[in-house]
Amino acid sequence: MVDSSVDSRADTSPSTSTIRGLLVAPIRWLTMLSAETSWSFVVAVVIVNGVSQGFGGALSEVATDYYMKDVLKVQPSEAQIYSGIAYVPWIVKPLWGLLTDVVPMVGYRRRPYLLAAGLLGVLSMLVLSTSKIHLAIAVVLLTGGNASVAVSDVTVDACVAENSISRPALAADMQALCSLSESLGALVGFIISGITLHLIGPMGVFGLLMVPAGLVALLGLTFDEPCLTDFSYKQVGRQFVEAGKAMFLRLSCPAVWRPCVYMYVSFALSLDIADGMFYWYTDAKNGPLFSQEIVGLLFSAGSVGSIAGGLLYQLALKDHPFRRVCLWTQIVSSLSGMLDLLLVLRLNLKYGIPDSSFAVADRAVSQMIKSLKWMPFLVLGSKMCPTGIEGTFFALLMSIDNFGVLSSRWLGGLLLHILGVTKTQFDNLWLAILIRNILRASPLCLLFLIPDGDPKSNLFLADVVRQPENVELIALVDSTD
Repeated sequence: MVDSSVDSRADTSPSTSTIRGLLVAPIRWLTMLSAETSWSFVVAVVIVNGVSQGFGGALSEVATDYYMKDVLKVQPSEAQIYSGIAYVPWIVKPLWGLLTDVVPMVGYRRRPYLLAAGLLGVLSMLVLSTSKIHLAIAVVLLTGGNASVAVSDVTVDACVAENSISRPALAADMQALCSLSESLGALVGFIISGITLHLIGPMGVFGLLMVPAGLVALLGLTFDEPCLTDFSYKQVGRQFVEAGKAMFLRLSCPAVWRPCVYMYVSFALSLDIADGMFYWYTDAKNGPLFSQEIVGLLFSAGSVGSIAGGLLYQLALKDHPFRRVCLWTQIVSSLSGMLDLLLVLRLNLKYGIPDSSFAVADRAVSQMIKSLKWMPFLVLGSKMCPTGIEGTFFALLMSIDNFGVLSSRWLGGLLLHILGVTKTQFDNLWLAILIRNILRASPLCLLFLIPDGDPKSNLFLADVVRQPENVELIALVDSTD
C-alpha cells in the first residue's frame, strides 16, 4: 500500500519550491546589487525612489487635491495654476544635477544634498500639517516639499549613473531597482490614501509625510561615499561653463533638438484638466460624489496601469521604431480621452455600468497609455546624452518633458477658466474634455521630427558624423570624459 502522505508531499513540493524561489529571488537580487555596489546605495534607492518619491508622492498627490478643494477652497482652474507652481522644482532638475556633480560641501558630493532635501521636506510638511495658513504660504511650502523630493531624486540618479558607468553590466538592474521601487511605493501609497484621508484629513497626511522626508535626512547622515580631500572650489566656475557649453552644443544638433520639440509639444498640447475632473468626481449635485476611498482606488488603478504600460513597452514595443510607437500612442491617447467624455455625460449609466467601475477602468487605461507614451521618450533621451555629463544632460531632457507637463497643466487651467468650470459649475466640462482630446492629436503633424531608424542604433552619433560642423562638440564632450 502506498503511503498517501508521501504522495501528498511529492505533489506539493514543486509548488512549494516555486513559491520559495519567488520569495528568495528578490532577496538574492538585492544581495547581489549590494555586493557589487554597496548596501548604502541599495538602501538609498529604496528610500528615495520607493518611500519618498513613490509612497510619499502618491499620498501627497491625493492629499494636495483635497487640500486645495476643502482647506484652501480654490477653484479648479486656480488649483491647476498653484499646483503647477509647486511643480517648478522638477523643471530645474539640471540645476540640482550640476550642483551635486560639481559643488561638493564639507568634502561630500551627495550626503549634504540628501540631508538638506530631507530637512526641507520635514519643515515644509510640519508647517502644512499644524495650522491653516495663507494660500501664498501654502503654495511656497508645497513647492518646498516638491523641491525636497526633486533634489533627493537627482542626487540618487547621479549615484545610479556613476555605478552604471563603473559597472555597465548592472546598469539595467539598477534602473529596474529604481523603477520597481517607485512603482511599488506609489501603488502602496495610493491604496492607503483613501482610508488615510478619511481618518486624518489632508493636513494629517502632510504630517505623515514628515516620515519619508525624515528618512531622506537620515540617509544624508549615513550614506557611504568617499570624502574629497583635494577639491578646489576654483574649478567650479570652469566646470559649470564647460558643462553649459557641452549641453548647448548638444542641443544645437538636429538629432537632439528635433525630438525635444516634439516631446515638448506632445506633452504641452495634451491639456491637463485633472482638477476639473477631480472636483466633478467629488461633487454631490452634478457629479457621482466619490468617497475618499473610491478616489484612492482610482489613483491605485492608475498606478497599476502605469506599471502595465511599462511592461507592455518592454515586452512588445521596445524594438519598434520610435516614430511608429509615437504615432500609435498619440492616436490612442486622443481616442482614450473619450472615456472621460462618456463618464461626464453619464452615458455609462445607460449601459448599466456604475460610475465608480467605469472611472476605475478609465483611469487604468489612461495611465497605461500615458506610460506607453512616456517610455520611448525615456529611451530616446538616453541615446542623446554626451559622455561625461550623462546625468546632467538627461536631467535637462527630462526637464523639457516636465516643462511640457507644466505647460499642459497651466493651459488646462486656463481652458477650465475660459469655459467657466468652477467648484459647483460643470456644464462645460464635457467641452473641455472634447477640446483636450482634439488637441492631443495635433502633435501628429510634427511626427517627422522623431527619428524613424532602428531604436537599437546610436541615432545621435550617426547624425553628428554626417555634420562636420559638430567636430567641436565631439572634442568638447570627449574632454569632459
